[in-house]
Amino acid sequence: MTDFDAIRPYNDQESVAAIQRIIASDECLNLIISMKFPRLATFLSWFIRPVFRASLSRKAKHIHSVADFQKIVAGYLDAMLEVQTDGVSIHGLENIDFKQPCLFMSNHRDIALDPALVNYAMYQNGADTIRIAIGDNLLTKPFASDLMRTNKSFIVKRSVSGPRELLKTLKNLSTYIWHSLHVDGQSVWLAHREGRAKDGVDKTDPAVIKMLTIAKPKSSSLTDYIRELTIVPVSISYQYDPCDALKAHELTTIEQQGSYTKAEHEDIKSIGHGIAGYKGRIDIRFSPALTGEYETAVDVADALDQAIVSTYQLQSTNLIAYELVYGKPALDSALATLGVPVDQLPDTSTINRQVFLDRMASISDEDSLSALNMYANPRIKKNFRPK
Repeated sequence: MTDFDAIRPYNDQESVAAIQRIIASDECLNLIISMKFPRLATFLSWFIRPVFRASLSRKAKHIHSVADFQKIVAGYLDAMLEVQTDGVSIHGLENIDFKQPCLFMSNHRDIALDPALVNYAMYQNGADTIRIAIGDNLLTKPFASDLMRTNKSFIVKRSVSGPRELLKTLKNLSTYIWHSLHVDGQSVWLAHREGRAKDGVDKTDPAVIKMLTIAKPKSSSLTDYIRELTIVPVSISYQYDPCDALKAHELTTIEQQGSYTKAEHEDIKSIGHGIAGYKGRIDIRFSPALTGEYETAVDVADALDQAIVSTYQLQSTNLIAYELVYGKPALDSALATLGVPVDQLPDTSTINRQVFLDRMASISDEDSLSALNMYANPRIKKNFRPK
């Protein structure tokens, strides 16, 4: 594994040492406290932190492996989903052979929750947890690197400059993903694009597919290699996005100024918002692995889009936002085009509508249209249809 030491997840021994560093980090504990006790964190973090550290230290005595750590993480995830969601629906697991390592590729809305939910579905059904691809932009804090790599994450180096170094880095990443699947027998999660779809439009970046195929032997066809990767498309939808106001502000800024510069450690803060915020209903859908004929990376990307977008479960917020932006006739026409049966549409009754309207009212007037479009765009965006 020496070729992959700079990017791979920690092994059991490394994880035990990393956990001690995490517990010792005031900054990490402050972040966790702010998510767990948001109302008390500002004034009482000095009091809560040593108590919380002592609690974590007691639990750490029972952690001797990555699996031990993930059992604790699973407990926290269960508790968060119980409080911050109205339920998680999982569909399509019958399409997966749990004995066969898979490359799960999903749409990307939340930095931490997207892979965590795929992991959750695996864990709840007795399957092994997966290795998770994360960008090095999330590792600006040492504790973040320790936390992620202890949780079976591997690093995607986005900060590399220079064509030769970039090619070398991408080849190493591509080879590692193949190694995970075919040598280690470990499934992998990878977002279908770099960065979250802040505008709500799920579109696979062919560059991600090209990265995966850098390690392809010349003797292997693209079709054969894609099939050997066992790419399983995953569609995830959230009724409410805890980061909707943040994303809307970024989109508005880009529209008005042409660009947006993230504040220091902004992605880390987004992880906190995503975990701690209310999400309403969540739906996860697994499609059968890609088995088509492919001549180019674009062909693979189109096939992935077809699976992700066609199985995306519309939420009440998607329909309400679309109606608010385009009008009721346009919504009826879009739904008729999609062929979604009326009895399968989410509830957009007065109560759900008012909750959504109240949420939109809390977003600044300047960013409100961007927020509405973000909810209106998934699957039913007028100028987007998968091939």
